[in-house]
Amino acid sequence: MSPLPRVSALAIATTLAALSQPALAQEAAEIVVTAQAENATEVVNGGDAGVLGNKPAEDLPFSIRSYDESLILNQQPQTLGDVLDNDPTIRTTYGFGNAAEQFVIRGFALFGDDIGLNGLYGIAPRQLVAPELFGSVQVLNGASAFLNGAAPGGSGLGGNVNLILKRAGPRDFVRATASAEETARFGGAVDVSRRFGAGGEWGIRINGAYRDGETSIDEEYRRTAVIGGALDYDSGPFRAVLDLAFQDVRIDNLRPKVTLATATIPEVPEADANYAQDFTYSELRDLFGTVNLEYDLADNALVYARAGARDGSEDGIYGGVTVNDSTTGAATGSALFVPATTNNEAIEAGLRVKLGNAITQELNFGGDANWQVFRTAFDFLPGYATNLYATPQIAQPQSTGFVGGDLVDPNPITNIRLWSAFASDTIGLWDDRILITGGLRLQDIRQKNINYDGTPGPLYNESAVTPVAGLVVKPLEGLTLYANRIEALQIGATVPLDPAQPVSNAGQTLAPRKSVQYEIGGKLDIGGMFLTLGAYRIERPGEGALADGSFGYLGDQRHEGLEFTANGEIAPGLRLIGGAALTNAELIGGNEVAGVPEYTANANVEWDLAFVPGFTLTGRVIHTGEQWVDAANTLELDSWTRFDLGARYVFAAGDTPVTLRLSVDNVANERYWSSAFDAFSAALLQGSPRTVKASISADF
Repeated sequence: MSPLPRVSALAIATTLAALSQPALAQEAAEIVVTAQAENATEVVNGGDAGVLGNKPAEDLPFSIRSYDESLILNQQPQTLGDVLDNDPTIRTTYGFGNAAEQFVIRGFALFGDDIGLNGLYGIAPRQLVAPELFGSVQVLNGASAFLNGAAPGGSGLGGNVNLILKRAGPRDFVRATASAEETARFGGAVDVSRRFGAGGEWGIRINGAYRDGETSIDEEYRRTAVIGGALDYDSGPFRAVLDLAFQDVRIDNLRPKVTLATATIPEVPEADANYAQDFTYSELRDLFGTVNLEYDLADNALVYARAGARDGSEDGIYGGVTVNDSTTGAATGSALFVPATTNNEAIEAGLRVKLGNAITQELNFGGDANWQVFRTAFDFLPGYATNLYATPQIAQPQSTGFVGGDLVDPNPITNIRLWSAFASDTIGLWDDRILITGGLRLQDIRQKNINYDGTPGPLYNESAVTPVAGLVVKPLEGLTLYANRIEALQIGATVPLDPAQPVSNAGQTLAPRKSVQYEIGGKLDIGGMFLTLGAYRIERPGEGALADGSFGYLGDQRHEGLEFTANGEIAPGLRLIGGAALTNAELIGGNEVAGVPEYTANANVEWDLAFVPGFTLTGRVIHTGEQWVDAANTLELDSWTRFDLGARYVFAAGDTPVTLRLSVDNVANERYWSSAFDAFSAALLQGSPRTVKASISADF
């Protein structure tokens, strides 16, 4: 071969390589831009409104929003409470001594037992929920006895949370994530999504995560292991989804709440201080799943059914600290061993039909049922001397002999059955720019109580009807005005046995207690932002001694407030999730409800830096106002503010997008009492210390 052809070949190869570099660079840039956009933290305005179905917020006479899996991936939360920290209308606390998150919405508690899963009660893990399994966390503010039925645990008067397990989307991917958290907690996760079949009608989503190690609280250890899978079919008129999941959580040395036996509030310990004993722990295991079926009878008619079940077990030695001297921190420690198991099932079925053209009607008919069996026992350990500020470690105390039930094989303590039938009609006028909703739900509550020794306890079987009335008006494009009257429903209060104040019906259980909510508000979708403003009033019957010598419902506990939320894109690349809430929660007699902040406010901001492709800065501020500690309103917590900062960076490794995330919660390492909400006594929960979290994800 002559030299000329060799030189020409080299020149051609060099030219082609040079020409390909901009193409490769452009491809990498496109990968980064696409991945950065897909990673943007978003709020979906709308969600599952129970009987009314999955609807956008502007079509509902209620306040509803959904935090999607992008937020969970970006913020690396370890519990559901960490996710709901983003909501300006919700604050999180714990149950007594154990890792049981509770949520305060509109001044009322929402127990972990009453969190919905795929629209069903009793199926989600009851104490702690690991967020990695979920594609959406939906928040509905306000009473929801008509929309979802009565919550089995009797909470949720001020709002409801519904979790949606991850399902396969339109895009196939395999995502691998490695994470680290202060002090020495490491983990990994794998998430696989695929669609297959001739038309992509089948979908499968499998994801699992494992994290273990010491948290930012001194000597507190958490281990979380979860795995979930969803198989769905969507073709023609028929749709089906099978969800299965497993969660195993263990916490050692959980920093407990602090009960007060003093007339003053103790100074807050160091931010990372831990006043738990080494022998305390909580271990929670749950296997749960649901089946959802839908069939289109016609273009305007849908029949659906869903069912779910959960098998849960938990045990732990739960610790408590009661401060006797606020100055020195001298305290009495307590401990309680509790094993428990739960077996729950739920089912719902219904028919939804939309009729008419100029004037439309959407009719809903159906019913549901829920069965729950709770088995538990207890063993009180003797109290011991301790100190809030210099906690000595002691050997695990031996049992006092104050034992209830069988510690090895606990007896059933409660057996709950709820069933209901519902019907509603939404009339649409003016091309559905006016929507008028009315409905009724007949609810029957049956609770069989069993004593710890296995002997029968009282039986409760009562029924009630809970109506709903809602109005939506859309006078302008993007503007929605709404109003509702809706009720919440609880099992009736049990009349106390008090020798000092005897009543004629001691030991009996009252009829179901209804709370009535009135709400008006507006929603505005403008320039990439979605804004809501609502005012509400909730009246809940109080209880006390009546003039005829019996005990019954007396007067009203009133909760009133204003709520404002905002989310969306303020400007290209600049996103906001935020809002504020004012709450006035008064007991009968005028005292305010302990643990309910007067005001709360949040702002979560993300900024994609245009001058650094793939780079996003994040910041969040959480502010909580003053709150009373005791029912007598003599002790009050100061307001507190927490600042969080973070960043993430997306780059292309070949054709694989890789995302680096770094966040610092409580940047200033502020120490504060975060909550005084407690069902039994004046008790304080300390806020989390500064926590550094980092992760790296690759999407293949």
